[in-house]
Amino acid sequence: QVHLVESGGGLVQPGGSLRLSCAATGRIFTINPMGWYRQAPGKQRELVATFTTAGSTNYRDSVKGRFTISRDNGKNTVYLQMNSLKPEDTAVYYCNLYQSGNSYWGQGTQVTVSS
Repeated sequence: QVHLVESGGGLVQPGGSLRLSCAATGRIFTINPMGWYRQAPGKQRELVATFTTAGSTNYRDSVKGRFTISRDNGKNTVYLQMNSLKPEDTAVYYCNLYQSGNSYWGQGTQVTVSS
């Protein structure tokens, strides 16, 4: 059984920064295909940043240059450093792990960017 637990969300002013963490527990074979998605009210869930199966990174255009995904393999943890936050970044952020044909999701962490 795989569990993902996100943390680090909160309220921040425009231009501020937050760092999200996602810890994976259970039988983890690899954390390569792991990443972050977000869902704003009334909108579909969208990819924010992810590690591909080849270990490279992929970002949605609107966060390039502002967000950075990183990982600690020893801790089975993936991070999302978010800088220069904008009100349109407001959403629930979810961690995702794809492993052995299964897609696992965390419970989500709220990020609100507002003055």
